[in-house]
Amino acid sequence: MKWNWQQADWPHFRYDKAKIEALENKFLKNSGMLLGTFKHLDIDDKNHLIVELLSSEAIKTSEIEGEYLNRASVQSSIRKHFGLQADNRKIPKAEQGIAELMMNLFETFAHTLNHDQLFIWHAMLTKGYDNLQDVGKYRTHKEAMQVISGPLHKPKVHFEAPPSHKVSKEMQRFIKWFNDTAPDGKAPLPALTRAGIAHLYFVCIHPFEDGNGRISRALAEKALAQSVGKPTLIALSYTITKHKKAYYDELEKANKQNEINRWLRYFSQTITDAQTYTLRHFEFMVAKARFYDHFKGLFNPRQSKVIARMFSEGLDGFKGGLSAENYLSITKTTRATATRDLQDLVAKGALTKAGELRYTRYYLAISLK
Repeated sequence: MKWNWQQADWPHFRYDKAKIEALENKFLKNSGMLLGTFKHLDIDDKNHLIVELLSSEAIKTSEIEGEYLNRASVQSSIRKHFGLQADNRKIPKAEQGIAELMMNLFETFAHTLNHDQLFIWHAMLTKGYDNLQDVGKYRTHKEAMQVISGPLHKPKVHFEAPPSHKVSKEMQRFIKWFNDTAPDGKAPLPALTRAGIAHLYFVCIHPFEDGNGRISRALAEKALAQSVGKPTLIALSYTITKHKKAYYDELEKANKQNEINRWLRYFSQTITDAQTYTLRHFEFMVAKARFYDHFKGLFNPRQSKVIARMFSEGLDGFKGGLSAENYLSITKTTRATATRDLQDLVAKGALTKAGELRYTRYYLAISLK
């Protein structure tokens, strides 16, 4: 089998721009809505949202690769970087490294791409790794770089990347393409088209021993941020993890030829889905601010604790809603007091009630646009 990089037209990807024109327009419209909603948040909520989204993306981009990190450690590292209050926990190297990458991406998205930037990202990602030959530089090993699965006696090769001796030349060409296709480059491309190609192009070269998937997604987010002139703060990796198998299936289909209409449609849809989720998250934060303004001083300490816990669960909230048992567990109060507190919250309009008896559940009385 010939991989895409072995074919005569590599790396000249072919696609019909009309097939994703509607998604390109949707991306720009959503970007404007996200920016407008973000402006309605106060500085504390903006900081909270930035930390939360960067942390979530750090956790999820690692999860896609099968690495599960500690959320509290990642958040603590990011909060410290931005000069926000954080605990004094010791941050493991893996959590520290991915947090550094996300913050670097957030702060340097507008910078021209170069080899050194990629080497810095790789060194950040591989903090604490002691099994790599090449850290902070392109791979040099003579063995084939393959993506495989299945048992050792009968592995399935999903992809084989160019040999190491070709990587430097391939990356020189990739970096030139990335900078030339930027909004201020010689041959600018629409946002989704450029992000989709950047992800696929980089991951097909697979220039590093490890971390290629995470860096390719960072490059896609860098491309998107450059297109709107601001960090996008979208839940891209979160959206990918919800359907991780589809993501890997689409990558596998795209690495066998250089006609990429299917890949661009898939990845563009994933990006706009991520925007939709993020917009709901922004609206949730606005609704939270309005909720607290409206009910300021009207809750007792127990009620305040439970309301804060419900908001901390985010968009998805308590699975199946808040129960009386949840209230008892959080407040450590008596059942009679919990009943009065919950009834009071419903009467004030802070919570809505659904179900009866032991199936009764409570939900925050907020509405998203």
